[in-house]
Amino acid sequence: MNPIENHTQSARMGGGWNVKTVLWGLLPLLLLAAIIGFIAKVGTGIDGEAAAPIEQLNVERIIMNPDGFVVTLLNSGPEALTIAQTIVDDSFWNASYVPGPTLNRFERGTVTIPYPWVHGDPHQIKFITSNGLIFTGEVAVAALTPQPDSQRFFQYALIGFYVGIIPVGLGLLWYPFMRRFSIRGTQAVLAFTVGLLIFLAVDTFEEGFELAAKAPGVFQGTGLVWFGALLSLFFLLAVDQMNERRMDHVLREGRGVSYKLASGIGLHNLGEGLAIGAAFAAGEAALGTFLIIGFTLHNITEGVGIAAPLLKDKPTAKTFILLALIAGGPAILGTWTGGFLFNETLAALFFGIGAGAILQVIMVISRMIWKESIEHRIASVSWSNFVGLTLGILFMYVTAMLVKF
Repeated sequence: MNPIENHTQSARMGGGWNVKTVLWGLLPLLLLAAIIGFIAKVGTGIDGEAAAPIEQLNVERIIMNPDGFVVTLLNSGPEALTIAQTIVDDSFWNASYVPGPTLNRFERGTVTIPYPWVHGDPHQIKFITSNGLIFTGEVAVAALTPQPDSQRFFQYALIGFYVGIIPVGLGLLWYPFMRRFSIRGTQAVLAFTVGLLIFLAVDTFEEGFELAAKAPGVFQGTGLVWFGALLSLFFLLAVDQMNERRMDHVLREGRGVSYKLASGIGLHNLGEGLAIGAAFAAGEAALGTFLIIGFTLHNITEGVGIAAPLLKDKPTAKTFILLALIAGGPAILGTWTGGFLFNETLAALFFGIGAGAILQVIMVISRMIWKESIEHRIASVSWSNFVGLTLGILFMYVTAMLVKF
């Protein structure tokens, strides 16, 4: 086939772009829009009223100040609703509404309730709509809500530094010790890293699903976790394949993997910071302190995992500092967000993105183990690798118990 015939056949297959082609492409969309408009205007022809009104009011946040409660609400239902009464601890109470007692769909409102709450006591706030539906918000332990200021901003940053950067940096200090290992020992350390990541992936998904359950149902929080995970996984895989031709072997298999690993762990540590900041914002200082201690012990092993892909490389001090900042720095951002701007919907999405990034790193490190096994003619699933994988999961599991219990 000569070039002219090839071009002609390609033109026939592609069809070319012209006005007629564009109109054929738009015709199904125009017809679909017309059908939907007709159904919306005329209806389905089936008569009947709903047995009960469909309303959904989400209590997003309860702020406690010396004068009472300030509650942020979101109408996530399909129609507008009106708050008829407010009850605090089984007593009807006066309240002021901004922008008003009626909230349109997806509209947020603020309810200010002058109530003499008691420090350390639980309180319950109920909102009754004009249709008689009741929506509840609870305060487990009443305490003055911290106000955003420079001192609190610095304190949260210091907490994130303690939880994220310091333990990851301490784990990286094991790098000179690990360089003494043989090929089998190096593979066992990489398998240990995979074990750490498997636990982190499972834990990240669980945390995301817990937050998704608390988010407004209209945002489909569980779906956000899955979509965030899948899209971040495929995005990183696409970037990895795109860069394979541009990056040399050492960068791709050594420092490049460590940077990916640090990025995935950093997104996980962002979630840990969210938990700590939210605990302090809710006035649960004891819980927040316990989380700091537990996460600090938990994150030391992450530094070991980040250092493992570098065992055949010669990284500089700058590389280790950057890795510690990438993996641990997001804990600071998480603490700020959890303390001042916590949102269950966005947090669920962040956890999903983090889980996808961790899954991609698991694939990369597993591929490293497989390639080295072929190169040195040793088993990729050896007993030493199995032990390393198991120890990685157990290490994270035991240290996680310090946080959850």
